[in-house]
Amino acid sequence: MQIRLTRRKLIFMATSPSKNVTTFPSQTPEVTSFHHTELFPILSLYGRMVAAGEWRDYGISSLKDVAIFSVFRHTAQHPIYRIEKHPKLARRQGQYSVVAMDGKVLRRGHDLKMVLRVLERKLIRSVT
Repeated sequence: MQIRLTRRKLIFMATSPSKNVTTFPSQTPEVTSFHHTELFPILSLYGRMVAAGEWRDYGISSLKDVAIFSVFRHTAQHPIYRIEKHPKLARRQGQYSVVAMDGKVLRRGHDLKMVLRVLERKLIRSVT
């Protein structure tokens, strides 16, 4: 029996004339996560909101089909906003969305900076 290693699969090849090939799935599960170019505008907005006293803590979850950036006002509370990335919706409604605490989708789209504008409105205050 021959063993051949490729980049993604481990293939066992029998030396019989039928050449039966058995492939095994990758052992590392693939997860969805934010790229550093996506984290930059999110963390930039987060820093401005912390400086304004609106937000206090955040959490990042990387799951199989979704990546979530959760924003908290206090550490022990439920997140007040979730910035979600669903790559499967990239060709449909857009892979980025901002979800409020009650589960209502505030904005969804293909461009992350445009989606985050719904949260930047809360930063603008009238000066009197």
